Amino acid sequence: MPKVCKICGKGPFFGHSVSHSHKASKKKWKPNLQHVKAKTDSGNRQIWVCTRCLRSGKVTKVTKGPVTK
Repeated sequence: MPKVCKICGKGPFFGHSVSHSHKASKKKWKPNLQHVKAKTDSGNRQIWVCTRCLRSGKVTKVTKGPVTK
């Protein structure tokens, strides 16, 4: 299964890399996905999220509790 953003569904994009001589070769562009621990409907889970969703605040990350001595 390919890595896909769990929030927006962004995944790999396929196309051609075209050289100066116009020779096309296959290319795959991958989204910038981060494996983060986030709050979901089914509890705290580690999910793949693109940086656009992280930056826009669509994901609430799980933080560690307060440190006590």
